[in-house]
Amino acid sequence: MKQITESLYQISLGAANVFLLTGDDGLTLVDTGLPGSADKLFAAVRKGGKRPEDITRIVLTHWHPDHAGSAADLQQRLGARVVAHAADADILEQGGGERPRYLTPGLVNRLVFRFFINGVSSQIPPISIDERVADNALIATAGGLRVLHTPGHSAGHMALLLEQEGVLIAGDICANVFGLAYSTVYEDITLGQQSLLKVAAKPFDQAVFGHGGPVIRNASQKLREKFEQPLDVAGKLLQTV
Repeated sequence: MKQITESLYQISLGAANVFLLTGDDGLTLVDTGLPGSADKLFAAVRKGGKRPEDITRIVLTHWHPDHAGSAADLQQRLGARVVAHAADADILEQGGGERPRYLTPGLVNRLVFRFFINGVSSQIPPISIDERVADNALIATAGGLRVLHTPGHSAGHMALLLEQEGVLIAGDICANVFGLAYSTVYEDITLGQQSLLKVAAKPFDQAVFGHGGPVIRNASQKLREKFEQPLDVAGKLLQTV
């Protein structure tokens, strides 16, 4: 586990990063990785000096398999409550599904899609959602985890603002693999840009991402500067998997 702040840890599961928050009510896990990631996650938590058994809550930024794929397994093994935005809750409970996706322009995105996304099933084990949240909801852990509904990558995507420590858990509103960039696919990239600018108007100094490393200084300003330019190229509609 990589410690980001006093309360926040990042765990790389290969396909995506997940995050662990410490609070008076136990541990909160944000996202779960692909199906079959539970044992690797548990090993990382133990190596970091924490107990997987103390995870009492799982918060899902969105329904995609690299973020929610192990949620059902973890829910069953830990008895943890699962929290998701209402707009993605049904598809999580159905076990994934198909929604239109658009490929973000650029060579890197074409390569990422070709080698890491294309052909990967969008089905996941069905998850029982214990709490459906909306924009501006406050999850009571680590001094307050603010829900920011950020549709675009998915209809129910949400970023999470750790208000007390000034950190944004960005999910897949964008990525930071080779520097800040749009995510590879969106359901609606124009809406995705609007969500990015909505989030960038909030006060936070650091940001962590589902894909790539953290931004450790002036993060909100850097997001504004990167994504404020108008979009002039439409994404390519992809076949759903």
